[in-house]
Amino acid sequence: MKGEKNMPDAIQRSLEFGIPEKRAALRLIELALAEDLGDSPTNGFHSDGELADVFSVTTVDSILDAMPDSLPSELDRDLTCAALVDPAELATINVVVRRDGVLAGGPVAELIFNRLDPSVMWQPLVADGSFVKGHTVVARVSGSLRSLLIGERTVLNFLMHLSGVATQTRKFVETVLGTPAVILDTRKTLPGWRALEKYAVRCGGGTNHRMGLHDGVLIKDNHLAAWVRHGGASTIADAVRQARIVSPNGIAIEVEVDTLDQLRDALAGGPDIVLLDNMSSATLREAVRLRNEIASSVRLEASGGITLANVREIAESGVDRISIGALTHSAPGLDIAFDWPV
Repeated sequence: MKGEKNMPDAIQRSLEFGIPEKRAALRLIELALAEDLGDSPTNGFHSDGELADVFSVTTVDSILDAMPDSLPSELDRDLTCAALVDPAELATINVVVRRDGVLAGGPVAELIFNRLDPSVMWQPLVADGSFVKGHTVVARVSGSLRSLLIGERTVLNFLMHLSGVATQTRKFVETVLGTPAVILDTRKTLPGWRALEKYAVRCGGGTNHRMGLHDGVLIKDNHLAAWVRHGGASTIADAVRQARIVSPNGIAIEVEVDTLDQLRDALAGGPDIVLLDNMSSATLREAVRLRNEIASSVRLEASGGITLANVREIAESGVDRISIGALTHSAPGLDIAFDWPV
């Protein structure tokens, strides 16, 4: 790499990818691969379930039953609390949203305290999926002051990120109201966070795309190139037919195109969905006209380069779905804090 020889030794040492980094990466890699390949407790959670289906009683109980009991020995690892906070001291704090947004992640916060110290009581005051004004108290937490302090940052990390995703999603959903288009997420999620981020999308009023590679077919240009290279037919329609033959019954077959000629080819194969990649609004309108003329039952999905500034125009083109990676990969956290008693 250019300039690497001039990098100070101290900086090179600070950038070492050591055992702690490898351990953390491996944990997330396992979660990320399980999310895509289906060996995951998230498998089966889709947009047609209840808003809080990830946090259903059965699911939560089974997860907690598989975990060790609370972590009293780890509570002593907080050196600051061990030095300054009496373990017998109790407190009650308010969880406050400091700016307007949509709440998501309350059940996660409760799980964190259940794991850390089951004696802590989490009292939700606002349901996930609710729009709240700034300075709203959304929950109250009571218990050991030491436990509250230790869990504070972890709880807020989850609440701020998930509420940020829900808030971002709500903005897109509200912008396209009155059109037939639904707002969908993508697989562009933080490794290990997919089920939670997709839950947050639903809290914001969005719809989940496939959970991973295991529960839906999406034929992209690299798949087509690999198939043709190894002897497959050269048309997109043939690729769609092949996917239909070998995929389990009930699995949706989606194919990506980026030109109108490719769309005509794809429609001939009878896909369930065609993803229209990075098309202008004018081209999208023509794509809708072609779909209506050739295969009216096929759903059209716009994707690529979609922002709050252009999503309304895209929705008005007549597409059925709009998938947006920015719902999860670029959502700013919602400002949430613990308000401590004076």
